[in-house]
Amino acid sequence: MTDTIVRPGPAATRDSRRAPRRRRRREWPGAVFVSPHLLALALFMLVPTVYAVYDSLQTTQLIGGTHYSGLANYRTVLHSAQFWEGVRRVLIFTAVQVPVTIALAFFFAAVFDAGIVKYSRFFRTVFFMPFAVPGVVAAVMWSFLLLPDFGPYAKVAQSLGFGHVDFFSSKLILPTIVVIVVWEWTGYNVTILYTAMKSLPQQVTEAAIMDGASLRTIILRLKLPMVRPTIVMLCFLNTVGALQLFTEPSILAAFQPQAVSYGFTPSLYVYNTAVGSGDYNLGAAAAVVLALIIGALSLGAFAIRKRAGEFR
Repeated sequence: MTDTIVRPGPAATRDSRRAPRRRRRREWPGAVFVSPHLLALALFMLVPTVYAVYDSLQTTQLIGGTHYSGLANYRTVLHSAQFWEGVRRVLIFTAVQVPVTIALAFFFAAVFDAGIVKYSRFFRTVFFMPFAVPGVVAAVMWSFLLLPDFGPYAKVAQSLGFGHVDFFSSKLILPTIVVIVVWEWTGYNVTILYTAMKSLPQQVTEAAIMDGASLRTIILRLKLPMVRPTIVMLCFLNTVGALQLFTEPSILAAFQPQAVSYGFTPSLYVYNTAVGSGDYNLGAAAAVVLALIIGALSLGAFAIRKRAGEFR
């Protein structure tokens, strides 16, 4: 048996040479569009990170100046009870705040998507408004609303028979911050989930309605599985944000100094160590450790999403 070798003709050869050139020409506009983001990422993320790692390996003394100290700052951070207490607290905060926020967001997005609420566009705007409020303003506003002696919610709790409720006590300060953050971020998640539901094919919903499926069945057994990738992405984004909790406890500490401790969260520990105590090297080491913790959790979430088939 004789094999016949088919050689490409001159036209095919020219096309094969032009294909990479055409592909490169198509890629150039994309590179131009993403270059500002990459530049900002390099300037405000990569460069500070590299400098923080360098700074964490130094020790500055009043007498003797700055000298290389190796991993001494990291050993201090890893043996700091305040730092790990903050890590434990922020993990509890994440375990409560993220599921509550996502569950509320899915509920309201499903209600708006079902069209059973009049003036839904107005209410969607109302739900999104807390996200437009800066975290500092929200924390200040809630500080006045939850004042133990003069705040309206303390009076409501007292009238309901709960007695004198101090929302800034050591037992209630973490739930108080959960309430503030849930209030701030639910509208943002509602907007994304509502958009995801609107992008689902209408034929599927119409077929379920013709088959006699109830609204509850359509929401829980049809739309919930179809928007699951969006929910997973929101869980990931909310978790990363929750682990970096800083604004709300720092503002509450200004109004209620007894409510928030030095290392209430890892971010607050970094700030108080670097700015409050002036130990920038130790603060940089704590920031690097926190970044590694968040990076490890992010990689774990990425592996789970990859196993679930979200990435190919």
